Amino acid sequence: MANILNLTKREVAGKNKVDKLRQNKQIPGIIYSKGKEALKITAVEKELMKVYSEAGTSNIVSVNIDGDQQKVLFKDIQRHPFKNQVLHFDLYLVDMSEKLRVTIPVVLLNRDDIKAQPSVLLQILDELEIECLPADLPSEATYDVMSMQIGDQVTVADLDVAQNEKIEIFNEMDEIVASLQEPREEVIDEETEEVSADVPTVSETESEE
Repeated sequence: MANILNLTKREVAGKNKVDKLRQNKQIPGIIYSKGKEALKITAVEKELMKVYSEAGTSNIVSVNIDGDQQKVLFKDIQRHPFKNQVLHFDLYLVDMSEKLRVTIPVVLLNRDDIKAQPSVLLQILDELEIECLPADLPSEATYDVMSMQIGDQVTVADLDVAQNEKIEIFNEMDEIVASLQEPREEVIDEETEEVSADVPTVSETESEE
């Protein structure tokens, strides 16, 4: 689990006041929760981005809100379209007794150590939609591709999370995740090559003149 993120409740609103927070490296955010009013907060930009880089949107994060510890998930991080600047972040309060429906990344392990060579690994599915209790939430769905052979395909049913009865998967079990193929050879068009050979070069044209 990522480090604890320290948050502070904020009363300020409005563009000018929020811009001043950002100038002081304090990023405004909101915590959403089921059946409760959204809570306005701020976080130190450096701490926020460190925790977000570790947790992403599929790992539960512990937050300290003025001394009150809670569990949350990142919903979104908003960045400036041109500047290297974080503008806002959204969190979702996690109830450990209620199931979560989230999207997690699909990670193919040992893709640089595939034994069948030469080969090309094509990953078709990058994310998986699942539902489970927060305590059972995986950070990713994985499959070890080291022993794949040319022509093999990986489906959702082959992923590690598909073997966990506590996790419900909303993708089809036979949906293709990845396949291993032979590398394509570059085919030279012989007709084009012959035409190119018949076209005189600049030096040949000048000599004829």
